Amino acid sequence: MKSRPPPQKLRQRGILRERVFGCDLGEHLHNSGHEVPQVVKSCADFIEKHGVVDGIYRLSGISSNIQKLSSERL
Repeated sequence: MKSRPPPQKLRQRGILRERVFGCDLGEHLHNSGHEVPQVVKSCADFIEKHGVVDGIYRLSGISSNIQKLSSERL
């Protein structure tokens, strides 16, 4: 009986998928290559699209940080 191929090869073939739920968030972000989880991006995009933007950006209360984050999202 042959040994099983390494996980990386199984992922490339689409046989093995990365866990999203029930795994460490930092590990998931590292494996996916993202800094922010996709669900957070989707929620922020939805809120901005529908015009409810005030109050969702919270960064230490420093307005320059909030403005920077707001401009990066556009």
